[in-house]
Amino acid sequence: MLYQAPRGTSDILPQEQAHWRYIEQKVAEIARLYGYERIDAPAFEDTRLFARSVGEDTDIVKKEMYTFQDRGGNQLTLRPEGTAPVCRAYLEHGMKNRPQPVKLYYIASIFRYERPQAGRYRQHYQFGYEAIGDDDPALDGEVIDMAWRFLASVDLAKLSLQLNSIGCKKCRPGYIAALKSYYAGHTKELCPDCKTRLKRNPLRLLDCKKPSCQLVAESAPKSADYLCPECAGHFKQLKRYLELLGLPFAVNHHLVRGLDYYTRTVFEILPQGGGAQSTLVGGGRYDDLIEELGGKPTPALGFAAGIERIILNLKKQKVAVPALPGPRVFIAYLGDEAKEGALKLAAALRGAGIGVIEALGGKSLKAQLRQANNLGSRYAVIIGEEEVKAGTVILRDMVSSEQKSVAVGKLQGLLKE
Repeated sequence: MLYQAPRGTSDILPQEQAHWRYIEQKVAEIARLYGYERIDAPAFEDTRLFARSVGEDTDIVKKEMYTFQDRGGNQLTLRPEGTAPVCRAYLEHGMKNRPQPVKLYYIASIFRYERPQAGRYRQHYQFGYEAIGDDDPALDGEVIDMAWRFLASVDLAKLSLQLNSIGCKKCRPGYIAALKSYYAGHTKELCPDCKTRLKRNPLRLLDCKKPSCQLVAESAPKSADYLCPECAGHFKQLKRYLELLGLPFAVNHHLVRGLDYYTRTVFEILPQGGGAQSTLVGGGRYDDLIEELGGKPTPALGFAAGIERIILNLKKQKVAVPALPGPRVFIAYLGDEAKEGALKLAAALRGAGIGVIEALGGKSLKAQLRQANNLGSRYAVIIGEEEVKAGTVILRDMVSSEQKSVAVGKLQGLLKE
């Protein structure tokens, strides 16, 4: 073929749209239940926004961003994640003056130059919920409950909720020092990237997916052992709230997430027995991010989920999704005069809000009805020269094959019934 979709991208074909619309509907329903409002940010932003928020030493910034210079000389980047643009919009539009926390959600395309894998592409789609302006651990519990409830609402089962706290600016330096000391004795076992992380970003060592590095991480110091009293109290209270909400969770001491802006709470939900690349939902607190972007200290947290990966798991678990409604009526005709009548009738039915597919070309009536059946139309309206003269049509039920003559003026009412 002369042209194909670029590597790491995919076409969402008509037969796949039912899954996508199903997810989008559930995202909006959960947002309504928890009081979140939709926000849509640009597909590209000032490159500095992501370098500052995500972290210059992360793989995303160093290896995966699609960055370009526009004709005005501005350095821009296609959105590699969804939280930083929401925080930029929070600051730019003075949302600090609204009742806090401000609750926002988005559905957006995400761009990362990484190795394509199952459920994750170089252009993929995700939705996210962000709650900005409150540090109450009850909000953490609510956000995690929302993530769990979303996955339950799409009938995904056998899930594992993993939780950790990575502390704050006050207590994390002591933990980082302990990590450096531990990993200094294991440098020969680390991959090249982790050798760099040891010098520049030790927390990311726990996030490496290489088997040799994961083996070293198993005996690494635990962040929970280095939390300051405030972070320890926050984590303890969060676990209490999750128990009250009836959410089964496991503390994963290796969980840190892959972005630099996280503080305190981090969490993931993944299929039980899933590997490192199977995470369905991931998120946590980012209490310092708004301040990093130039605002006043503002606590916040949220989570995001990849739509392709969720759909992949829906198919694996054989979850049936509702079919998209198509046009219920197919109009067939015989003869040129009847074709004109069919054209006018189709326009009138559509004007009344009734979906219609009209036969085209010179196919036989049998071929037209076969097409109606293949399209899944419930009714076929047949017009011939005699029907044009009599001001009637033949209404055929495609399920029972029963048909009857109906006056054109009564057709709309019958179809709406």
